[in-house]
Amino acid sequence: MKKKLWFALSGIALLGLGFFFLNLEPYRPLKVISSSASCRMAVDVVEPITGSPQGYAILFHGVAANRRIMSYIAQDLANQSFRVFVPDSPGHGKTPGPFSPVHASDCGEALVRELIERHAIVPERTILVGHSMGGAIAIRASNHVPVAGVIAISPAPMRTAKLLSREMVFFPDDPPFAKNTLIITGSSEPEQLRAISQAKVKEAVDGTSSYTEIPHATHVSLIFDSGVLAEIRKWNHKLLGTDLDVIRATHYPLYGYLCGLIGVILVSVPFVSDILGGARKELRDDAQPINTTRILGQILVASTIAVVALKLWIPLKILGLFQGDYLASFALIEGLLLLAMNSQQLKKSLGFTWSALVAATVGAFLLVLVFGLWFEFSFYEALLTTPKWVRLSPLLICFFPWLLSEELFLGAHATTSRVRRAILTLAFRSIAWAIIIAALFFLHTGQVLMMLLVLYFVLVSLLQRLAMDVVRRETHSPLAAALFGAILSAGFALAIFPLA
Repeated sequence: MKKKLWFALSGIALLGLGFFFLNLEPYRPLKVISSSASCRMAVDVVEPITGSPQGYAILFHGVAANRRIMSYIAQDLANQSFRVFVPDSPGHGKTPGPFSPVHASDCGEALVRELIERHAIVPERTILVGHSMGGAIAIRASNHVPVAGVIAISPAPMRTAKLLSREMVFFPDDPPFAKNTLIITGSSEPEQLRAISQAKVKEAVDGTSSYTEIPHATHVSLIFDSGVLAEIRKWNHKLLGTDLDVIRATHYPLYGYLCGLIGVILVSVPFVSDILGGARKELRDDAQPINTTRILGQILVASTIAVVALKLWIPLKILGLFQGDYLASFALIEGLLLLAMNSQQLKKSLGFTWSALVAATVGAFLLVLVFGLWFEFSFYEALLTTPKWVRLSPLLICFFPWLLSEELFLGAHATTSRVRRAILTLAFRSIAWAIIIAALFFLHTGQVLMMLLVLYFVLVSLLQRLAMDVVRRETHSPLAAALFGAILSAGFALAIFPLA
């Protein structure tokens, strides 16, 4: 009880600190919906800090992101006296689907045209800014709608290369740069991606485009890097004469998000434990872990069979989840194969009580809501919309066999330490991920998000394993732990993958 109390008190304190940091630099945009001509996109409008705009900026996010994640750059542009428009691309955030990169590009261009027609922006004083896929959208839109300039932060490649097959490139064409295009990349990004951007700048014939690298930055860290803000300020000053010495956006919102996230995690431990504490009853869990070498071999075989099968047909395409349908199909096929390979162990682990399953279900759904609320408030639109809630049940069914096989591999909670369980979980999933990436390069299945989101998967895997271990310990039920984990996996997938 003392440990639970300390977890809860520490979590509440960190949540309070998170709220404090988030309110030091308020990000309170006006929320509007664009017209049907521009795909009814949800758009944040951030007014300039001076009240009177000296310029205008339209800020496009990347794939598997949304407008909230761009708030650091948006706030700094507003501090430079820009009126900033930040849309959710189709299938992302609060904008309805369907998503495809080309459709997102068309909608982004349509939004620029709509804002010009409504006199919300002056094209001669407008900068298009984008990150990753959003950078490519900004480049593409500037080819059809004349604006003052473009700032593309680590733009998604629009041409093939040695390690970039056609399936890995989002767009069917590679338009030239419009004048006054700045490309910003991170020095820690893959060399080939940086080389493509440098080559594109050299191909620009008017001499107005430029390329710069931010030291030690990665693809994702660029959107939180103060060096990026400095380059944006210099470019805007060069093109529009905006002031370089104005209030800078701070990382306080990011610190607030991180503090609150840790706080939510700490509060969740006693919360989940208490919900599940009464569900143990007479169940015994003395299942022994399966030999690690045998497990690794089975995962290698099952993963290979799964990716070969998915080359021919993705059964869950009907889910309409951009590249998430591939992950769900992979998990379902591999999970069923692994359960079949370990049918004897499965029979021994089918015991359960309804109270354990109900408690695990309630606890998992509450965690999805709690984490979604914190992300929505602080950093990233993660609350599930109605179309995503509709997909949650079939998605958790797909993840359940894989997670149940993982519970069989690890054995009872008392038989293996938490650290070893976490390490083994990462090892199992790393093999599956490696096979998916191998299929990307050799079978050309084109599931590039599996590679781009690897850090997210690692972090979620660790947190999920810790939470599932609590469920296994309290309920003594592998089925309850797998059900709990499947709901968390489905919630994560629906928050990350756009609606197709």
